[in-house]
Amino acid sequence: MDHSYSIAVIQQPPVFLNLPESISLAKKLVHEAIDHGARLIVFPETWLPGYPVWLDYAPNVGVWGHPPAKALFKLLVQNSLSIDDEHFKSLNNLAVQNDCIIVMGAHEKVGRTLYNTIFYFKPDGTYSLHRKLIPTYTERLIWGMGDGSTLSIIEDENVKIGGLVCWEHWMPLARAAMHQLGEHIHIAQWPMVKDLHHIASRQYAFEAQCYVIAAGCTITKQQMLDGIKSTISDPDEELALELIESIPVDSESFILNGGSAVINPDTSYLSEPVYDKNSIIYADLDIRELSKGNLFLDTSGHYSRPDVFQLTVDTRSKTNVTFEH
Repeated sequence: MDHSYSIAVIQQPPVFLNLPESISLAKKLVHEAIDHGARLIVFPETWLPGYPVWLDYAPNVGVWGHPPAKALFKLLVQNSLSIDDEHFKSLNNLAVQNDCIIVMGAHEKVGRTLYNTIFYFKPDGTYSLHRKLIPTYTERLIWGMGDGSTLSIIEDENVKIGGLVCWEHWMPLARAAMHQLGEHIHIAQWPMVKDLHHIASRQYAFEAQCYVIAAGCTITKQQMLDGIKSTISDPDEELALELIESIPVDSESFILNGGSAVINPDTSYLSEPVYDKNSIIYADLDIRELSKGNLFLDTSGHYSRPDVFQLTVDTRSKTNVTFEH
């Protein structure tokens, strides 16, 4: 395999809840990363069309039947990504045209349910995905649960790449399953990468003896409001602004403040965390270095003790209705 693998981490806000405009922005950011030589371009958690920050900071978000919450969810559904839509195809084409891998965090719409999904758009025109296994806390208000069918990795130039979303990094058995797949590069998507998230990301790097790309977003309250205003088409949808306006922070302050970084297998930083500014972080990963740490740790090999511990992963796609002929 090639010794050096060039990556970029996009730490920029989307056009909040505006899918078409965020796709246009993504294309611009991908081209900028390509111009800097990146092969793998990573966006944060649900960058399309924006992480649902209101779940963490807005009062009354969980009040039953709350009209602003319903209006905001309506806009979110309308601007979520579907595998068969034009926006999905444009991202697929973007990867092909630029001979790169685009890793995009997105709200994925399947029927009338949303999932927190990592999409891998590959240069050969194919794609892969991972749906977050369990939404965390208030996230269960808007997302469904993934299943084992999307717990997988991709390969590019003999480099194995996988990822998990946010609090999946505190699921020991999910980590064990991913380690067994032999990642060279692990993508850890977060809303923002605060200290607790860095602890989990660095732990993962050491446990798996792989590189970890910790990807977080930046966005201000005003950027959220501006994005919503740009996509409102019905007067009733203006109610959605109330929930964002109720967030008790200054309009120009970062609600999500980035923190993206690239972490070595020994837990040191190859690229130090970047906070409180928009950025694209670049790094070259030397795949040869990964074997050094396996001298003393290989959790899916000589340090695994299969005679004591065994894990079975159900990779079947789950549905509650099956039609048979």
